[in-house]
Amino acid sequence: MAQFIKIYEDKPSEAAIKKVVDVLRDGGLVIYPTDTVYGLGCDITNSRALERIAKIKGIKLEKANFSFVCCDLSNISDYIKQIDTSTFKILKRALPGPYTFILSGNNELPKEFRKKKTVGIRVPKNNIALEIVRVLGNPIVSTSIHDEDEVLEYSTDPELIFEKWQNKVDVVIDGGYGDNVASTIIDLSGYEPEVIREGKGSLDIL
Repeated sequence: MAQFIKIYEDKPSEAAIKKVVDVLRDGGLVIYPTDTVYGLGCDITNSRALERIAKIKGIKLEKANFSFVCCDLSNISDYIKQIDTSTFKILKRALPGPYTFILSGNNELPKEFRKKKTVGIRVPKNNIALEIVRVLGNPIVSTSIHDEDEVLEYSTDPELIFEKWQNKVDVVIDGGYGDNVASTIIDLSGYEPEVIREGKGSLDIL
């Protein structure tokens, strides 16, 4: 059964963050808050954990459109091809924030994702998520957790999330109520920015 760990976003406890990072390093799955909906994540370098997430989502790993959650722009550059100035300006304006940017991946991508030409990148404006990635030292691969409820697309109450997911993951973080609006997805891999999904993030950044 999963651990249920309370972490306060305004001042995340170092001990609690370390506990979560240890689980991730050990191949565990973690449900954590972002600046939009709660996410399900694992260490990008752990093949076994990646397989577990794909299995939960019911998809083949190489076909999965998972996001990479990074803690800053330099973290992102490890996995994407060189970007031009206008793309960099958009990223700088928007991040950290409620956006997923699709960018061209480079050869440093984990082997599971090499066949994909692009990768979704997130730098959420949430101290808990950013601290986890910073202490871990590399991105986490992440996907939103959906709710079966027809009215609510996403689960927002950490206690209900724990109830539902406690036997599938290793840690559920209670970081307070989540949002039920997902991130705005913008494809920056072509000549012009293309909005794939309008979510929480404003399009004024383009």
